[in-house]
Amino acid sequence: MSAHRPKISLAIGAGLVITLVLCAAFGPLLIGIDPNAIDLAHTLARPGPGHWLGCDALGRDMLSRVLWGARISLAVSTIVIALSLAVGSLIGGFAAIIGGRIDELVMRAVDIVLAFPGFLFAIALAAILGPGLTDLVIALAAMGWTGYARLVRGELLSLREREYAQAAQALGATRSRVLFRHLLPALTGPVAVQATFGIGGIIIAEAALSFLGLGVLPPSPSWGNMLDSGRAYLLVAPHLTTAPGIAIGLAVLGFNLLGDGLAQSITQNR
Repeated sequence: MSAHRPKISLAIGAGLVITLVLCAAFGPLLIGIDPNAIDLAHTLARPGPGHWLGCDALGRDMLSRVLWGARISLAVSTIVIALSLAVGSLIGGFAAIIGGRIDELVMRAVDIVLAFPGFLFAIALAAILGPGLTDLVIALAAMGWTGYARLVRGELLSLREREYAQAAQALGATRSRVLFRHLLPALTGPVAVQATFGIGGIIIAEAALSFLGLGVLPPSPSWGNMLDSGRAYLLVAPHLTTAPGIAIGLAVLGFNLLGDGLAQSITQNR
């Protein structure tokens, strides 16, 4: 494997992610166009000056809506990853530290949840809870915590057998000191890699659920519901689906390249 490949992946991935974050944070302010402002005079207008990505069936500016959609996607993915990481780390860490029958019971419960296809489980839960941003976050977080639980448990079981952890215990360090001083810092890398890949997955899941009408509902601009509303005009106004589709692809590509670069860098440094 080339030594430069992790650097290339990191550079491209970080560039795409930083661009996405800056566009989501400042793009709507710079554009200054209300994403829900209806202008029937520009119905299905093609991309051009004044409306660089065109307009939708109600004359709403697509660039403004794509930028606002980026805000929603990043906000949802960040909150979902934070909740999944917190719950999964607590459960996985608890199982690894306690061990014994408790560990077995906890991991069997995780296996039961993993037995259900993740996205289908999210669809079912979203259908039960109903559409909406809060319920969407709950449905996606309920799907995502299991991976972090298994990762944290596995890493802790491996790390506590390392020489430095054994040496710290031999020198009289308490279990909590070994955990917080030596083991948890070593988890930062693997957890960061999984979280980075996870954001890309959540962006796709959020878009898919919104496309199905189980996530963010119109008129709030979401990449998923923009794809849904634009498919009826696929032949006459392909920009309605092209713009959010490219945005989803670039966002997922950026986070996946960033995660790939982080993973390879960690592997090379071990």
